Amino acid sequence: MNRLFGALLSGVLFGFGLVVAGMTSPQKIIGFLDIFGVWDPSLALVMGGALAVTATLFPLIIGRGKPLFDAGLDLPTRRDIDAPLVVGSALFGVGWGIAGYCPGPALASLGGPVADAALFVVTMIAGMLAKRWIFDPLFATCDSIETT
Repeated sequence: MNRLFGALLSGVLFGFGLVVAGMTSPQKIIGFLDIFGVWDPSLALVMGGALAVTATLFPLIIGRGKPLFDAGLDLPTRRDIDAPLVVGSALFGVGWGIAGYCPGPALASLGGPVADAALFVVTMIAGMLAKRWIFDPLFATCDSIETT
């Protein structure tokens, strides 16, 4: 139950922060990405603020040995850069640039009457499912070929 409460509290805080900072507006994101036009640095300020909070609190959480709402830390162990990471990052960037939404702000936008956010979320889920059903088996086949 603590883990679910932590997820709920974190999600509400994250979504509220995105809305207050104006990051649910695709125009803000497109403005940030338009470095050769009318550049809007507000996303960089929001990211910088998030990094400052994380840089301050993360060492304290690591020092505790566990987060507030879970039994232990589940930190990533992989550090390699492989083809799926590079391709996925590129696809994410293209989608972000075209739509002006990233997953968090798109979900936060569902709280208002924004039809394009709903369409983005539906197609984002379709892309996730396509990755699972099409690319996971393909990459598994490639991995088995390389190891034999």
